[in-house]
Amino acid sequence: MIKKGVYAASLSVLNEDKTLNINSTISHAVDAIKNGLHGVFFFGSTGQSQLISIAEKKEFISKIATHKMRKQFFLGTGNNSLNENIDLIKYAMEYDFRDFLIMPPAYYKGNTDEGVFDFYSRIIKSSPKIKIILYNFEKLSGYKFSPESVSTLVKFFPQNIVGCKDSSYNLFENLKLDNFLMFPGSEAKLLKGLELGCSGCISAVTNVTHYLARKVYDDFEEKETQTKNEQLIAVRETFDQYNLISALHSFHSLKDENYKNILPPLTLLNDKKLKELVKKLNELKFTLEKNLAA
Repeated sequence: MIKKGVYAASLSVLNEDKTLNINSTISHAVDAIKNGLHGVFFFGSTGQSQLISIAEKKEFISKIATHKMRKQFFLGTGNNSLNENIDLIKYAMEYDFRDFLIMPPAYYKGNTDEGVFDFYSRIIKSSPKIKIILYNFEKLSGYKFSPESVSTLVKFFPQNIVGCKDSSYNLFENLKLDNFLMFPGSEAKLLKGLELGCSGCISAVTNVTHYLARKVYDDFEEKETQTKNEQLIAVRETFDQYNLISALHSFHSLKDENYKNILPPLTLLNDKKLKELVKKLNELKFTLEKNLAA
């Protein structure tokens, strides 16, 4: 079950034919955990989830079900279709996965509180033992959870709606619910969130800032002086200047060319932008050799 901590929305590594490279995707996640993360979420937006087929996701789920780190592996669904979400969740629950990061359907404008409530309630009705981390990211879904809409879902489904990844940043400072996990979607807000009672973070860029984010988290928990938070924020803000999926894959590709494989319409950074990114990170003493050492 998901607990407090620092998590990554893990990258999906692909083959040259753009199919999911299952072993490399698992290895990437294992390296990130060994470098400090409490766990990873597969098939979030950073994992190109809406571009990956249901069949590939199911094959992946069956593979990680027997992995020694499976208790640190969590799943997003990344589907717009209600029925595909339900199908994938039921499949994963056959392998005893219970925790899911789920965003309201994207694409169609005009999502309402009532419609989003209906979406989650139907998922819960189909899988009553599910534990859901709401994914609040208006930029992608076109819908922004309000404190009231989250509170309503928790009121009706207190055993199922257990937390929120807040990438719209309108909840983590002011929504206070008992026994509810709140994760800002950026490690730049990790320390502030912890000071406000949040549970950690679930972030794209912890794919590379893993050890820094864990150091900030541990120092807070142990009431030690913070020594890495400024660097952590600066690195995150540097990546934020680019498309995150493009930047993360491009950065990792300097060590492993498999990361050059990315699903259209996404693209890698061009050579000029990649050199620019690396230069900015070097100036922050955040180097390729140190941060992709695993």
